[in-house]
Amino acid sequence: MDDRAKLLLKALVERYIADGQPVGSRTLARAAGLELSPATIRNVMSDLEELGLIASPHTSAGRIPTARGYRLFVDTMLTVRREEMMPRVTEFSAPGAESPQRVISQAAHLLSSLSQFVGVVMAPRRASVFRHIEFLSLSERRVLVIIVSPDGEVQNRIIQTQASFTQSQLVEAANFLNTHYAGLTIEAVRERLTTELDALRGEIADLMKQAVDIGAQPAQQDEVVVAGERNLLSVSEFSSDLGNLRRLFDLFEQKTQLMRLLDVSTQADGVRIYIGGESQVVPYEDLSVVTAPYEVDGQVVGTLGVIGPQRMPYDRMIQIVDVTAKLVSNALSHTKQG
Repeated sequence: MDDRAKLLLKALVERYIADGQPVGSRTLARAAGLELSPATIRNVMSDLEELGLIASPHTSAGRIPTARGYRLFVDTMLTVRREEMMPRVTEFSAPGAESPQRVISQAAHLLSSLSQFVGVVMAPRRASVFRHIEFLSLSERRVLVIIVSPDGEVQNRIIQTQASFTQSQLVEAANFLNTHYAGLTIEAVRERLTTELDALRGEIADLMKQAVDIGAQPAQQDEVVVAGERNLLSVSEFSSDLGNLRRLFDLFEQKTQLMRLLDVSTQADGVRIYIGGESQVVPYEDLSVVTAPYEVDGQVVGTLGVIGPQRMPYDRMIQIVDVTAKLVSNALSHTKQG
């Protein structure tokens, strides 16, 4: 792509984000500020269409960006203006004034309110500490893992094992973990298991590693806080397709895919943008997600973000998500100290 094609693509994406209407050659010429003939612009648009960056809806002579076009725009053409955030940011609770759960709930509603889309926050992962662990054989290769925390909270998880174990072998494995590792965080146990299990038989070692891995996973309840789903009812891309809208609400209801997305985002530095249709991470066309991790005392513990249409003002969403992540990090760090 030459500079002229890039400039026209940038202008087309920005115009479509602003208006939500397919962009024709005359509109594009004005938006780009270029002295080009309509024929020249049509030729460039045809080239962009061949590259898979824009598409022509059947009902219009204009063009709209594709997922690939949005990705190129986001990665190479987007400039984020550092505007003053809306006064509503000051409504965020004073550090130390609220419980972590309250901070997370406020953050989800703040994201939704500022973006006018859907705000999502993955609840902070607590350091899982186990006081006691037990294994119970359910069937030939299915084992129930019972993990008891110091405050008496009980997690029950089922794991599928590579080998079959007798109940006496399961008791032996549980006794080893309880004797050597009780009181440690799951993460610390995982690190030590890697280096200290050479003396044990391989199958038992694998069983213990599986148990520790599953214990490190967050509990299912209240793992993701979602706010503002109804905002999507006013987005034309969704409101005009009830089947699409129903699938989106299923996504928010079940939360499993949301967890997978946010979990991936936790491992990324800074703000990330996921565009629907690009990969299985965001499986729905017409959907984009802007995320950022947040920290407690310098340690990443969760992710938050905004979910909305591909046709969203990315520069503004990046700023909203970035600022909210910093607010949550600050509030949770002070809450922890308090």
